[in-house]
Amino acid sequence: MTQLQHPLTRTLVIAAQRATVFRFFTDSERFARWWGPGSTIDCRQGGAVRIVYPNQVVALGKVVAIDPDRKITFTYGYEDPQRLVPIGGSLVTVELKDHRDGTELRLLHEFGEARARDAHVAGWRFQLALFANAVTTDQHAGVTAMVDRWFLAWNATDAAIRTRELTACTVDDVRQQDAYANNVGRDELLGHMAMALLHMPGMTIARQGEVRQCQGTALVDWVVTDAQGTPRGKGTNVVTLAPDGKIAAVVGFWG
Repeated sequence: MTQLQHPLTRTLVIAAQRATVFRFFTDSERFARWWGPGSTIDCRQGGAVRIVYPNQVVALGKVVAIDPDRKITFTYGYEDPQRLVPIGGSLVTVELKDHRDGTELRLLHEFGEARARDAHVAGWRFQLALFANAVTTDQHAGVTAMVDRWFLAWNATDAAIRTRELTACTVDDVRQQDAYANNVGRDELLGHMAMALLHMPGMTIARQGEVRQCQGTALVDWVVTDAQGTPRGKGTNVVTLAPDGKIAAVVGFWG
């Protein structure tokens, strides 16, 4: 391999646990969710890497080193000899570290020529965005269940059920804000829920439509109905998800 003196670096935080992020380098099905159909990876030293772009351009490489759940290094070059980087002509290292909001990913792609490096800057910006969204879609596959438990807690007249459901779907220091509330922590939120039930008897809140999730943030439409089932209000929650999939924060907007 030519001397690789022209590095490209990029760092981002993904709202998912480190083990979830690394699975996309150990499982070809997940690897293909990121790069596209036909992409595969054999996650062992010397294992083959094959990336098939949507335009059918193919990049090939081999795994050079692995530190499970922390780091992977592989060579990278194009099957087409007319392209800037030949097979084995560059080196990609992805390093993962724990972060309070999930996982910090650091990409290092080393090239033999500056023009090859510069040609890949925009591509990696795009591909890592696709990667982060694929990972968070995997990590937060249970977001709808979490959201439904959130609403179940708001509707529960039994304090024990309310506590159980809110504990199951939120982190300890969950934050909840809307035009009438600014709560920090599960205990404070439970007190606020009890007052809501006291002052708005017979009202229930429920999810309306599908939950939309992107990179750890979800949008949830909801409707409030009275005891007779008549709609009394509607709105949208912006939900921030913790790396483990639970709810970390909710900002509510009345419609």
